[in-house]
Amino acid sequence: MNPQTIAIVKATVPALQAHGEAITSHFYRIMFERHPEVKAFFNEAHQAAGSQARALAGAVLAYATYIDRLDEIAGALPRIIEKHAALGVLPEHYPVVGACLLRAIKDVLGDAATDEIIAAWGEAYQSLAALLIAAEEEVYRANAAQTGGWRGEREFRVARREDESEVITSFYLEPTDGGPLLAFSPGQYLTLVLNIDGEPLRRNYSLSDAPGKPWYRISVKKEEGGKASNWLHETAAIGTLLKVQAPCGDFVLQPADEHARPLVLVTGGVGITPAMSMLESMAHTGRPVHFIHAARHGGAHAFRARVDALAAKHANVKPLYVYDTPRDADRPHATGFVTRELLAQQLPADRDVDLYFLGPKPFMKSVYANGVALGVPKQQLRYEFFGPLEALKA
Repeated sequence: MNPQTIAIVKATVPALQAHGEAITSHFYRIMFERHPEVKAFFNEAHQAAGSQARALAGAVLAYATYIDRLDEIAGALPRIIEKHAALGVLPEHYPVVGACLLRAIKDVLGDAATDEIIAAWGEAYQSLAALLIAAEEEVYRANAAQTGGWRGEREFRVARREDESEVITSFYLEPTDGGPLLAFSPGQYLTLVLNIDGEPLRRNYSLSDAPGKPWYRISVKKEEGGKASNWLHETAAIGTLLKVQAPCGDFVLQPADEHARPLVLVTGGVGITPAMSMLESMAHTGRPVHFIHAARHGGAHAFRARVDALAAKHANVKPLYVYDTPRDADRPHATGFVTRELLAQQLPADRDVDLYFLGPKPFMKSVYANGVALGVPKQQLRYEFFGPLEALKA
């Protein structure tokens, strides 16, 4: 980008701070009206809650703020690239998004969005789009080149389903072509390409078993009003065929250092699913694993028997269960919430751990704040969060 474009985009930062969410909310409205075919790439629950508009507003603001220092926000790109690749975003989708974003800027800012500003943002968008398109192509190409890999959609069948709790069911998926499966990293997810009552949907579900099995396992919570999760629970039976995109995601176990510092997995609710994949992969290694899970009560607690079995077999696995509203027959290790004091009891004095956490937004805000306050190095706090990261760190 030429210096004038950069200067113009940076000059719009105050307007984006004031009107960014209005712009992105309007952007989604006009894009879905003009191009309903792209709605399948977006989760209507996130749309209704406004979290998708807030996340995009944060991303647009960050891009404008650091457009002359893109290395400052480079760390956010892998997550965006992996999410796009998981959903099957293609180069032809970018002009649709770009045209609607520019229209939204013009509509919301009115006369303040001069032709010069719109042209500058058009150039800035094209520059970012080119970068993302090239990076996503590399992901597609790498996945297809590996043993068991594929590009686009592959057909799987539900080979088995098991209830893990009153609200979470596991689905074991095997490819109908009988071929090998692409290896994945613990913490990654699949995208199911669904069509429910004539409405196309794409949904990400974490892989909840260790790599190297002859199946992929996803474990899905039945969400109130969740179109895809309810369909899976109520309709997807053994033999049901599903279209699946290859595993993606950057919320993955990082290589442990030479001292194999302790791994602390802290999850709430259905956030347990990627942690199960991590635990299944690490239990036999001897690396200390603290597995802290928060649930409402025993009926909502998935995988307890499996975690207990791993802990009985491997002395390095230390589970701790916290229920906020336990039932009479429940036997949690603690009641209430994952407090700073409780977390401190699980950490070594030097706080040199890899702490991975996932769960509902309030849960994640609490764990993040407590991890920082207790002195866990920020680069060793790892999470997957939907929304502006500022909201997590507030």
